[in-house]
Amino acid sequence: MKNRKILLIEKSPIVVQGLTELLNGIPDYEVAAVAEGLERIAERLIVVKPDLIVLNPQLVDYSKRGSFRALFQECPQVPIVALVYSYFDQQWLRSFNGIIEITDDRKKIESCLTEVMQADNAPSDGPDLYELSEREREVLVEVANGLSNKEIATKLHISVHTAITHRKNIVKKTGIKSVAGLTVYAMLNNLM
Repeated sequence: MKNRKILLIEKSPIVVQGLTELLNGIPDYEVAAVAEGLERIAERLIVVKPDLIVLNPQLVDYSKRGSFRALFQECPQVPIVALVYSYFDQQWLRSFNGIIEITDDRKKIESCLTEVMQADNAPSDGPDLYELSEREREVLVEVANGLSNKEIATKLHISVHTAITHRKNIVKKTGIKSVAGLTVYAMLNNLM
């Protein structure tokens, strides 16, 4: 069996070196190329023709998360595995075919890759469920700033009922119910 080519998309040289060593040590897999970001990714996909993509989700701009798979339209059937080493909402991670955590050992990584390559390569949930609207992002920032529903309504020139509805939608889409959790979420996604 020929080696399955992996495109690793990660910015940290330390993580790239360690993960490349781990992945190359797994039979039938090899890191064929490394990209530090998503710039010019279409060209990279055409040249490398990967069988699998391992991507740090932090490199996906928040505004593109709902449609990030469009960035990989040159290889729409290629599975994408998230390389996670910070908090991410589970709804967002469902957009990936698999998840590797920074603390995983070679055996667990190999198991994840095997499952992903044997699956039908369809993510479990469509990304559209996750994407916050522009207004929801504005409300989220104000929630993170500690404003009440009434203060948010006044500041954004909307009714209190509309502010409450936006907050409910944010909770539904992110799965985060606490103000503290929403604040962390806003900070991690560069909304503040």
